[in-house]
Amino acid sequence: MVAAAAARPVSVRRLSARSGAPVTGSLPASRVAAPFPRRADSLKISQCQFTARYFQKENSSVEVDELLDGIKEKVWDAMENKSSLLLYAGGVIFTVWLSSAVIRAVGSVPLVPDLLELIGLGYSGWFVYRYLLFQENRQELASNLDALKKRITGSDE
Repeated sequence: MVAAAAARPVSVRRLSARSGAPVTGSLPASRVAAPFPRRADSLKISQCQFTARYFQKENSSVEVDELLDGIKEKVWDAMENKSSLLLYAGGVIFTVWLSSAVIRAVGSVPLVPDLLELIGLGYSGWFVYRYLLFQENRQELASNLDALKKRITGSDE
């Protein structure tokens, strides 16, 4: 009996009669039972239709195989000393692991991250003042970068 009474909507007039508060207007019983009024044009989740489609390109596996074969031919087969390549790759992985461990250890020391951040801000401010603030300094920076690029690539363009 109690469950049936709880599920039944209550009209505003009955609520006002129980509480003694004046009623300014009346709403239909269906609108009082819901915590938020429903708009007639709103969609229910059951009305929305979602369709999931799976697209598979037949050429994608062929393209991946061609790409892997090209990498194998150009890098692995062209390499005469394969053991040194594996040694270098292992060294790179070990160096990345070691540097991440060192960075985590330095980051856990109190005040060191803040000090390093302050040093980085100071250096950034100096770099902006030295190379970016004035036009002649920007031209000097551009010429230094061009000279460095030529030294790295080995071209005299």
